Amino acid sequence: MPHRIRAARAAQYLAVRALTVHGLGHPLTLALLAAASTAAARAWEAGHQVTDIHPAHTASSPRAHPGAAPYGPRRP
Repeated sequence: MPHRIRAARAAQYLAVRALTVHGLGHPLTLALLAAASTAAARAWEAGHQVTDIHPAHTASSPRAHPGAAPYGPRRP
């Protein structure tokens, strides 16, 4: 279900844009943050990992450091 990942990324992008433009207290920002969290929860429930939504692109990512804890529990 890659569409759930795309939906979560798009919702997060829109929420960050609204946050940048309007600030945290604006009703549009709050609505978009709620939509982003719902989309991320649906992707998680569909079996996707957090790293599917937020892939690591740099050497400073948690998986790059030995002994670093992963984001959330690993699923079998």
